[in-house]
Amino acid sequence: MTRIVLTRHGESQWHSDNRYTGTSDVALTERGLAQAETLGTWARDAGLAAVWASDLDRARRTALPAAAAIGTEVRIEPRLRELDFGRAEGHTLEEMRATDPDAVAAFLADPAGSPMPGGESPALAARRAHDGLAHIAARHPGERILVVTHSTLLRLLLCRLFGLPLMRYRSVFPFVRNASITEIGLRGDEVTLLEFNSPIDHVRSLVP
Repeated sequence: MTRIVLTRHGESQWHSDNRYTGTSDVALTERGLAQAETLGTWARDAGLAAVWASDLDRARRTALPAAAAIGTEVRIEPRLRELDFGRAEGHTLEEMRATDPDAVAAFLADPAGSPMPGGESPALAARRAHDGLAHIAARHPGERILVVTHSTLLRLLLCRLFGLPLMRYRSVFPFVRNASITEIGLRGDEVTLLEFNSPIDHVRSLVP
């Protein structure tokens, strides 16, 4: 079985306002940097063979301490970057509702079928994420690896992997903690959920 530890990047500078960050390259906060260091401490004894991240700086920066802890470099997979939220990038949901209430209502009713104006198709994003993960898994058969990605993409990816309707990504997976641990096991076409959204401080490095 190939085990893939999926984690959301550390807290970013738009986190406190809950702004849609998407493909905007927003830096980590001091707390986000500390979360990255905690992830690196966990990684030392986690039996990891490699560390991968999306090409956005907040994911790469989160992955750096973990890669350093196991004596490797962060490998980049652009297909793991966050969903592009179009005109919503840099805005809160309430700000979007004030300027385009119909679009927000459609999004909340079906976030997969009615993305934010000018935004990326969640179905296409889920497909590219799945392709990116398959590429990574093929490079590491039977190993355990860390993949640093993003909140919405991670939730869409889980829906696709486990055959859930993409429109339910916000309801089935309401949130993903920064630098939390979600682990899946891959064996052929079989996917197993080993851990979901666990705070890094509460996770043992090696799962029995």
